[in-house]
Amino acid sequence: MAVPKQKKGRGATHRRRSANSKLAMPARSVCPQCGAVKLPHRVCPSCGYYRDRQVIAVD
Repeated sequence: MAVPKQKKGRGATHRRRSANSKLAMPARSVCPQCGAVKLPHRVCPSCGYYRDRQVIAVD
């Protein structure tokens, strides 16, 4: 069985492990009423609409 000649350094270990821990940006969608950027399947915080009807009153 093959045996490594030297121990892997701390940097190499951390670099390998950190490749899988990157955070992904949350998904974004555009509100069809006001055009603001919002999270999908959520009420628009700027106009209060969800699926072509007003759900909450926004000032």
